[in-house]
Amino acid sequence: MASNAPLNSLGFARAPVETRVVVAMSGGVDSSVVAAELSREGYDVVGVTLQLYDHGAALVKKGACCAGIDIQDARRVAERMGFPHYVLDYENIFRNAVIEEFAESYLAGATPVPCIRCNERVKFRDLLETAKDLDADCMATGHYVQRKTGPHGTELHRGADPVRDQSYFLFPTTREQLEFLRFPLGHLTRKAETRALALKHGLAVADKPDSQDICFVPDGNYAGVIEKLRPGAAEPGEIVHADGRVLGVHHGVIHYTIGQRRGLGIGGLDEPLYVVRLDIDTRRVIVGPKELLSTRIVPVREINWLGDAPFMSQAEWPLAVKVRSTRPPREAVVRPVSATEAVVELVVAEEGVSPGQACVFYGPSGSRVFGGGWIWKR
Repeated sequence: MASNAPLNSLGFARAPVETRVVVAMSGGVDSSVVAAELSREGYDVVGVTLQLYDHGAALVKKGACCAGIDIQDARRVAERMGFPHYVLDYENIFRNAVIEEFAESYLAGATPVPCIRCNERVKFRDLLETAKDLDADCMATGHYVQRKTGPHGTELHRGADPVRDQSYFLFPTTREQLEFLRFPLGHLTRKAETRALALKHGLAVADKPDSQDICFVPDGNYAGVIEKLRPGAAEPGEIVHADGRVLGVHHGVIHYTIGQRRGLGIGGLDEPLYVVRLDIDTRRVIVGPKELLSTRIVPVREINWLGDAPFMSQAEWPLAVKVRSTRPPREAVVRPVSATEAVVELVVAEEGVSPGQACVFYGPSGSRVFGGGWIWKR
C-alpha cells in the first residue's frame, strides 16, 4: 500500500530518522559536509571510509583522496556529529580493479583515468553493495553531480557549478546504481557554500585543501609509479619525427603522453614539436607539428548508455561530448557500432585526443548526461 507521507530530502516517504543512509567519506570537506548535513537533518547516518592502499604509506601521504590523514579526519567528523563510522580495507580490491589496469594501460601507450575506474569498480560497485548489506536505503557521496527524476526514470545531470562539475568521472554509473545513489551537493553553485556549511557544523576540515593528485601517484609522477609496479618497463627507444627523421633517443615510452611538448629531450629544432603518437611495439615516440594532434573521429568502446531509448535504436545521436575532463562539451554526432561501441565525429576537430581517456556524452542542450565510453585508438 502506497504511503501518503511527504517525501524527505532523499526522496523517501518516511521520516529522516527512519531512513538509513551510508555516506562514502573520503575525509575531504565535500563528503564530510554531506554526512554532517544529513546527520543534522535527522537521518540514520553511517559513515564509511575506504583504505585503498598501503596503510603505512597512507599515513604520511597528504593531498590525496583516502590517505591516512583523511581516514582520521573522517573519523573526527563522525565523532563530532555522533554517527557511527567504519574503515573498510579495500586495498586488494583497489589494486586488482584499478592500479593493475592503470599500469597495463600506461604501458600500452594510453593515458588512463583511474579515478573513473575507482568510482565504477570500487565505490559504486563494491561499496554500494556493502551499503545494501548494512540495510541502507541509499548511499550518498560528495560528488558535484545531480540526480533527477525524468519521465523515463532516474537521470544523471551535471553539477550546478560548472567549475566543480564531476560528471565526466561518473559516466559509467548505471541506471540501477543511480536509483540507490544520492548527491546532496550537486545543486550548489560555488565551493564556498560547501566550506560555509563545514564551518557551520564546526568541522575541522572546513579549510582543508582539495585533493589534487591521483591517490597512488605522488606528485603526479606517473612514470615513477609504473616503474615500481613494472620493473624494467622503461626501455629506451627512438624519438622519431612524423616524416621519418630520427631526432633522438628516450628512456622509456612511459615518460611521454599524447600532446606533450615540454621535456622531449630534442632541443635545437626550429619548429615546436608535440608527441602525436606512441608506438609501443617499436618503442618509438612519434613527434610532429601541432596540427597533427587534431582529429574529428574518435572510436569509443565500453559504452554506458543513459539515454531513454536504446542506444542502437538510432543510426546517430546528435550530442555534445567531452574528450578531456578539463574541456567543455563540444558538438558531435555519436554513431553506434554495437550496444557498447561507437564512432564519435566531432563537428570541430579537437587536439590531444588520447586512448585511455573517457569520451562522455551530454545532451545537445541542458545538463543531462547520456553516458559515455573509453577512447581506445586514434
